[in-house]
Formats: sequence, C-alpha cells, structure tokens
Amino acid sequence: MHYWIGNIGHLSVITAFIASLVSTIGYYFASSNNTEMHKKSWLRFSRTTFSIQVAAIFGIILSLFWIIYNHYYEYHYAFSHSSNNLPTHFMISCFWEGQEGSFLLWIFWHAIIGIFLIKLSGKWESPVMVVFNLVQAFLLSMILGVAFFNTIKIGSSPFVLLREISEAPIFQLNPEFIPQDGNGLNPLLQNYWMVIHPPVLFLGFALALVPFAYSIAGWSTKAYQDWVKPSYKWLLLATVILGVGIIMGAYWAYETLNFGGYWSWDPVENAVYIPWLTLVAAVHLSIIFIRKGKALKEASILVIISFILILYSTFLTRSGVLGDTSVHSFTDLGLSGQLLIYLLFFSVLSGFILMKGWKNASKESMSTNPLNWDFWVFIGAIILCLAGFQVILPTSIPAINKFLNFFGIQSTLAPPAEPVAFYTNFQMWFAVFIALLSSLGQFFYWKNIKKSNLKDAFYLPIILTLILSAVLMTVLGVKNWKYIVLLTVSVFSIVVNASTLIKLIKKKIQLAGGSLAHIGIALMFIGILLSSGYSKVVSINSTGQKYGKDLPESFSKENLLLFRDQPRTMQGYKLTYLSPKMESEDVDGFLNKEELLPTSNPYKAVVKKSFTDTVSNYSLRKGDTLQIYNENTYYEISFEHLETGETLKLYPRVQDNPKMGVAVSPDIIHQWDKDIYTHIAAARGVGNDEDEWSKPVDYTLSMGDTIIINDYIAILENVYREKELLEVDLDQNDIAITANIRVLGNQKDYILDPKYIIKDKSPGIIPDVNRALGLKITLEKINPTDENFTFKVSTTQKDWIIINAMEKPFISLLWSGSILMSIGFLISFYNQFSRKNTLNKKL
Repeated sequence: MHYWIGNIGHLSVITAFIASLVSTIGYYFASSNNTEMHKKSWLRFSRTTFSIQVAAIFGIILSLFWIIYNHYYEYHYAFSHSSNNLPTHFMISCFWEGQEGSFLLWIFWHAIIGIFLIKLSGKWESPVMVVFNLVQAFLLSMILGVAFFNTIKIGSSPFVLLREISEAPIFQLNPEFIPQDGNGLNPLLQNYWMVIHPPVLFLGFALALVPFAYSIAGWSTKAYQDWVKPSYKWLLLATVILGVGIIMGAYWAYETLNFGGYWSWDPVENAVYIPWLTLVAAVHLSIIFIRKGKALKEASILVIISFILILYSTFLTRSGVLGDTSVHSFTDLGLSGQLLIYLLFFSVLSGFILMKGWKNASKESMSTNPLNWDFWVFIGAIILCLAGFQVILPTSIPAINKFLNFFGIQSTLAPPAEPVAFYTNFQMWFAVFIALLSSLGQFFYWKNIKKSNLKDAFYLPIILTLILSAVLMTVLGVKNWKYIVLLTVSVFSIVVNASTLIKLIKKKIQLAGGSLAHIGIALMFIGILLSSGYSKVVSINSTGQKYGKDLPESFSKENLLLFRDQPRTMQGYKLTYLSPKMESEDVDGFLNKEELLPTSNPYKAVVKKSFTDTVSNYSLRKGDTLQIYNENTYYEISFEHLETGETLKLYPRVQDNPKMGVAVSPDIIHQWDKDIYTHIAAARGVGNDEDEWSKPVDYTLSMGDTIIINDYIAILENVYREKELLEVDLDQNDIAITANIRVLGNQKDYILDPKYIIKDKSPGIIPDVNRALGLKITLEKINPTDENFTFKVSTTQKDWIIINAMEKPFISLLWSGSILMSIGFLISFYNQFSRKNTLNKKL
C-alpha cells in the first residue's frame, strides 16, 4: 500500500486551499490600505502565499499523476479511470476523466494564469487578485475531501482509497487488498483529441475569470470605466480559447462517435456553448465602450454573466441533474449542494456590486441611428444573447423540475424529444441575423457612410452577393428557401468582410482580426448548412437482402454488407473488406489480427510467421512477443475510386471492452468537397456473438489431392515435421506434424496449417481456423501405411462486416472557417496586447 503519495497529495490540497484563502485576505488588505508602506507589505505577503498555493497545486498534480502512472489501484481514482494496458498519452486523459481531476485541471490553469496576472495587471493586481483567489478557494474546496461530524462533507478527494468507497466483501477480509488491474478509460475518450480538448476548454473557463475579476474589482472600487480597457485583451483571449475548445470537442465527436455529426445539442454541449455566445457579445460591447464610451453597463453585465454561466454549466454537468438527458454529464459525487452554493455566492455578490454602483456608472445611451456602426454591433450582441437564452431555457428543464419538486410542485416540463431539429430550427435564424449584422457592423465601422452615399456604398456588395449566391445555389442544388436565406446572408458577410480585409491588410494587418473572424464565422455557417442539410447515406443496400429479423427495415436499406475479400461498389468506389487489424505499442501502424497468437496474458501476443511491413517499415520474426491493445479491432477497408483508380484505406474501429461494452468509432476520407464518413454498424464476433460451426466432414487426402470445401478449391501441398511450435513446448521425444493446405480464394490464396502432435506419448491436434473463408481444418489422423491423411473440415459464416457510410458535403468549410475565426480573434488579441494605448484607436 502506497499511503505516502496519497498523504502528500491530500496535504497539498489542504495547503493550497488555506493559501488561497490567506492570499485573498492579504490582497483585500493590500487593496483597501491607503498607506503605501503597508500596501507594499501586504502585496509581498499575498504574493508569497499565492506562490505557496501554486507550489501546492503542482504537488497535487504530481501526486495524482504518480498514482495513475504507477497503477496504484488501492486508490479509487486510479482504479476507476486507468488500466495496465493503457498507453501513456491516454493516462493523461485519465487525469481529467473524473470530476476531481477535471476540477484540478481548472485549478491548474488558474494557478498559471494568476502568475501572469500578477506580472501584468499593475495597479489592478490587489483588487483583481482578491476575486481571483476567492474563486480559486471555492474550486479547491471541491477536491478538499474533508468531512465534519460524519455529516458535512466538503469536496471529493482524488486521493481516497478504494476500500473507503467500495462495498466489496474482499476489503472486509483483507483491508490491504490491491486489485491487479483497473476499470480502464472510457473507450470514447481513448482519442488524441481527448488529450488536448479538455485542457483547452478548461483554459477557456479559467481565462473567463480574469475579465470577471476585473469587472468586480472595478465596480467595487468605483472605477466603473477604468477596468474595461485592461481586461479587454483577457476577454478576447478567453473567447478565442473557449471557442477553440468547443470546436475541438465538435471534431472529437465527429471523429470518435458514430452518429454522423459533430454537434447533437446534448445538454452538456449546450452548457458550454451558451457562455461562449455571451463572451462574444461582451467582446463587441466592450469595443463600443472603448471606442465611444457607451454600453458600459451592458458590457459589465455580459462579462459577469459569462462567468456565472460557466459556473451554472458546471452545476448542470456535475450535480447529476442532467443524468437522464445527457450522455456526457458526471454522476453526482455529493457535491451538488456545494456547487449550488458556489453558483449562488458569486451570482448574489455580482448582483449586489452592480446594483450598488448602478446609478454612478456611465449613463451614455446607445445610438439609435442606423448609420452608426455601434447601432448594428449592439443589435448583434442582443441577438447573440437571445440565441443563448433560446438554448439555456430548454437545457435547464431538468434543473427547473428539480427546483419545483423541492417545493412540492409537480412539474410536467420535458426537454425536447428531438433536440437536433428543435434547436436547429431556432438557431438557424439567429445565424442569419448574426451573419447579416457582422457584415453591417464592419461595413459602417470602416466606411464613411452617410445618407447621401448609402445606396452607392451597398450597390456593389449586393450585386456580388446575388451573383455568387445564385451560382452556389445552382451548383450545389440548394432549393430550400430557408437554406437560401442563410446561404445568401453568409455570402454577403464574406463579400463585405473580404473587401474590408483587403483594405486593412494594405494598411496594417493587425487591424484585420475582426474581418477575418467574421469571414470565418460565415464560412462555418455555410459548412454547417451544406454538411448537415445535404448529408446523405451512401451505403445503400440495393440487393433487398435483410440483415436480421429483429432489425428495423432502415438498417438493411442504409447499411452495406461486406464479406472478406469480396468487392462491392458504392458511390463511385469499389470497396473491399481486407482484414481485422490490431495496434501494438511495439510497432508503428497496424498488425493483422489473425497473424498473432494469443497468450495467457491478454495484453501480449506472439507473431505466427515472420514478415516485413514495407509501409510502416518494420520486420517481425516468428515467435516475437508483442504488447497489444486487445480491446481495439480496426477493420481494414479498401476504397478504390472507379474513375481515377486511386486507392485509400480506412480503418474504422470497434472497441469491445468487457467492463464498458462496445464502442464504435468511424474513419473518414477527407476530400476538398466532401467527407466519406464510415463506421461499423455490425461485425462478426463483436460482443457475445460466437461462431456456429457445422458438423465436421472427414476427408482422406494424399499429397497433391484436391477437394472443394465451402465453395473453395483446396489442395494438400505438403506435410512435414516441425521441431518447434509456438502453441506447445516440445521435448526431444515429442512429435509435431504440420500440413499445408492451399485454398484458392476469390482474390488471393490462403494457406491453412493444421497440426498433429504427440506430446508425452499422448496425441493432440491444433486446428487452423480461417475466418475469411469460414473454414476450420483439423489434421485428425496420419495413415503411414496408405500414405494419406485424414482431415476434419467444419464451416461457418465467412468473415463479414456491415458498414454505414455517409457523404458530408463541404464540411471542410466548417473546419477551415473555425480556424479563420480563431486566427481573427488571435490577431485582435495580439493587436490589443502589443499596443500601449487602445483608447480612441480603431482595431
């Protein structure tokens, strides 16, 4: 039992929590003390305690990772989220799979950001760090894991022992019992995007705290206007990082899940999407205030609401409220009350500070003149907020029901039965307005528009938009009037922002961030429109064959059955299922699953025959022992383009985890105009499906004899004695005879090698099984007098898979648009970060 590392980790949690509280108090006195000497003294003290907090947080992280990496399964966290055979890079994912680890990731980013904030915030350090440390203290309390009087629990510790959680009888018999292996990482999280997506997302959460802290600091110190400018760059950075995190999550879903999309309007997805919308709105209102001194109160509200919404999303996803409506939500660890206190505390505190200073803040009213750019930007911010409100209300229905039930009111509210259709029908129209307003805001901002030249200014962009839209509608076949509207306004946004972009690049590229981001958003709208609105299934079964009595008719119609090495055509491709593959830590690329011999260790396999892989550039010898990832099977499918002859190979994955069930992941052919998205709908041998073999048939063959078995010609080519076998250890007096039977397949020949052994004077047989052919051949008897051999042959269903393939037209526009949007935000951030005076200058 490795108690020492858990004790270090838990002590580090307590130290970090106390240090955060002490640092909060120190910064409070530093900000409220008017004496310069005392202020400096409190600053030194606060920075020291913050440094202790940071050091303790690193201690927590190192302790937890040490437990996971070294497989200390006496700890509940390691047992629940890792396993012996997990690759090192996925051990990193284990770190934040659980609630405690994800809180710790959030805490870690706060520590890193706090270091930079102290260095860069100048005179704002003390009031800002009061808020910053207070939030950090609340987060640290979530992993404190301390109980008072056996009833009041504060936090859930990642260093709790398994025996303290589990009710297994083994721990009563042997409290020192340590499991040999863990449950492992959720199959769906075993993807490289899950190594980088959560850290980026939580970095966005953590960065959103900074403008919130500035706003609370500004309003509480009556510096109502002064906080906006120094916080603006942090607001930009938080917005772009959170946006990138969301896009990464969408791409993970697209590449890992098998529903054929990237956004399913799951409540947990919605809970992250909403604060991003309000952050974007806050960015634009902050621009209005920095340039024109207007919309201060509105910008303040949105900055604060964005952070509160992040806390609210944390409550929704971690309290267990969404357990019946979301596949992503965490189970409740008893933290729901603590999370609610966290949310209410900062909501009430923020509301109180805003109300207290409301009358004294700027009273500049917004312009109602449509010729002013700030009018359109303000309207755009309102639309973004309305889009968020439309999503948050249905998403919150489970929370609303629980709230009403708490007061004895029986609620009949229910979340949307078809969430994709429900949310899309509303959000599409918000997208229309956002695309239109993003172009109008830029247009009026950079051009000197008056009533006299209004018509001339819009004439060329409108003509270009109509021409380009008409061409796209004709070429792409867009006929739905709703889609036509969205396509047209998106094209208009690209035309207007592109013309502005060209002008700004010539002047100063740092000014082009806004235009580039708006072009990216418009491209995303077009990509979403085409890839979702015109997605279609291409794996159509034209034979009329039904795949199962209990399966719906649509399953047989929309999925294609592929037998091994038997080509079929699909949407301009010739498809051939080649073989099942596996991955190994010891070699790059894939290994043929049937060329590996299982061992008593499920994570090890022995190479049956020597071979060289010229593609991945490695050689293996017969008898080599390899580490394998035995849960994953990759089905190698050849896609040969019928016109060009170009051949691509896809490897859709099925992970069969005995503890967590079967998880299916697609593989994708990426083309400039479409993706071919393919996943396994069914496969032989997946789950509890076992082969049913026919009654064996005897064949007596001499060398060179030919027979027909299971519709294939088979030839006995050779019989010879072997000195060594991989399957059995042979002594000097043991005998092993191997027969070589060549089977002529449709695309290639196969060699089957049944064996007959005499070990310790007892006969035995080792049959050879070929799944591709559905054959099992056993060398049953050797007849030396007649110089022939008796074989038993059993047959079963030939190896097969059923695939589902979808065509996603122009989905590349979504991903390229998201990249452009992010680059645009980063250019704006760089522009703000690098300039000394942002006031009264244009972006």
